[in-house]
Amino acid sequence: MASQGDQELSSRAKEDEGDTSAPSKNALKKAAKEKERAEKAARRQEQERQQKEQAEANDTSRNLYGPMQSASDRRPVQKFTELAELYDAKEDQEVTVDARIHNARVQSAKLAFLVLREEAHTIQAVIAEGGSNKISRQMVKWCGGINAESIVRATGLVKQPKEPVTSTSISNFELHIESIYLISEAAQMLPVQVKDCMRAPPMHDEESKDEPEIDSQGLPVVSLNARLNNRVLDGRTAANQAIFQLQSGISNLFIEFMNQNRFTWINSSRLAGAATEGGAGVFEIKYFDTKAYLTQSPQFFKQMAIAMDMKRVYEIGPVFRAENSNTHRHLTEFTGLDFEMVIKNDYHEVLAFGEKLMLYIIRNLQTRAEFKRLTKVVDQVFPGAGDFKLPADDSALRLTFAEAVKLLNDAGIEAGEFDDLSTPQEKALGRIIREKYSTDFYTIDKFPSAVRPFYTMPDPANPKVSNSYDFFMRGQEIMSGAQRIHEYNQLCECMRASDPPLDPLSEGFRHYTDAFKYGCAPHGGGGLGLNRILQFYLGLPDIRFATMFPRDPGRLAP
Repeated sequence: MASQGDQELSSRAKEDEGDTSAPSKNALKKAAKEKERAEKAARRQEQERQQKEQAEANDTSRNLYGPMQSASDRRPVQKFTELAELYDAKEDQEVTVDARIHNARVQSAKLAFLVLREEAHTIQAVIAEGGSNKISRQMVKWCGGINAESIVRATGLVKQPKEPVTSTSISNFELHIESIYLISEAAQMLPVQVKDCMRAPPMHDEESKDEPEIDSQGLPVVSLNARLNNRVLDGRTAANQAIFQLQSGISNLFIEFMNQNRFTWINSSRLAGAATEGGAGVFEIKYFDTKAYLTQSPQFFKQMAIAMDMKRVYEIGPVFRAENSNTHRHLTEFTGLDFEMVIKNDYHEVLAFGEKLMLYIIRNLQTRAEFKRLTKVVDQVFPGAGDFKLPADDSALRLTFAEAVKLLNDAGIEAGEFDDLSTPQEKALGRIIREKYSTDFYTIDKFPSAVRPFYTMPDPANPKVSNSYDFFMRGQEIMSGAQRIHEYNQLCECMRASDPPLDPLSEGFRHYTDAFKYGCAPHGGGGLGLNRILQFYLGLPDIRFATMFPRDPGRLAP
């Protein structure tokens, strides 16, 4: 007779026999199929790996292309060629270039085309199977898949194409690739395409979005904000390369002229312990445990240098204006070209010098071969860049403020004799002068004293007007200048009489006014805006196009 324990064991065994958790036949079949698929995938991957290894083993070009670090068989390059040198290249000349991939496309398994770009210069490159280097199909495929904007080192032979290549700046030659290595790979997805930035931007005044617009042909038109937000990519276009090379040229021409006239280049501070020049429009910053201010101009420092007996000085540097002006010609930071000089007889010596300076800069921009070439590049995107007018005799048109007001009034545009000119009035005057005098550059002398800074010398014969002047290009101001008050007592009186009154003995002004207490020669000068000269010479619609990394009330990056 079975015990109670045996009966319990028997009962559990029967329950186990009735357990329905074991895999069903369908589940077993499904698992078998999945196993079979996995085995097939593994066999396929292994087969592909073996084929790839076999292809690489048979790749006759395996040492002629690929990432730079893996190109162990490369010989050191003895001479590099810039694309700019290839306009006058020779047939079958072997060259090595470092350039960006502007475009890459595979024509067939045996043929691929690249467009190589360096600064504003482009050339077509051809990668064809075969040849003396036994270019492989693998190399052709790899070249056609290089991401746009990647940097490569390419060696090849210069050849004349059957027909000129109209899509590149170097149209009479192309480069037949012998070897090519990837120096730096660009991301596959870019926020904006450089080729899209090469087309003209929208010209409306206000832009409410950063997304590319679509033109009538369905092509993206990149907005100004989108360009500035992606300035590194936008800056690679031929037009931008030319714009900033011209900016460099203007600076160098300014330096040339100053050095020819025995000026000394000075470098003054951009920090001040008080808000000077009236206290308006300055940026306040923390300076350790106290406050400091970014200077509005090097004006005070230039005058103090004259008081040091440095008869002629100039400076190139940033200028800061805390003005909430959101216009096409205003920035909160721009580059100033400043000069100051001793006056021997009359302040018109300074005015005449400034006119000669601007004529020197503009005329050289118009006549030097490299500047002419760069201007033509800009003209392709901004039509009219090369049509800046100067009088045939290279003289500067000079008007008094009263004469300028009369021209406006005669044209039916109301302007006051002692009121400053508004921007619309300035533009209208520029159009009148261009039509009447055939010039885009002119100066206006004898501004009303009420619209000039406290340190401006009044006209002794008529204190209502001053010994001051502005320079204009295409009807817009590029420089403000004047004879400065150099007598201590007169300067102090003018400061106290200004609106609002200024204390010449305060900490912010004491060191400046003391310079005149110790004796200072009569002097005058001016401050040119580099960005505006470039903008108005080229006729650019916005000063931000003439500024590499612009700062305005709404922009602090990049």
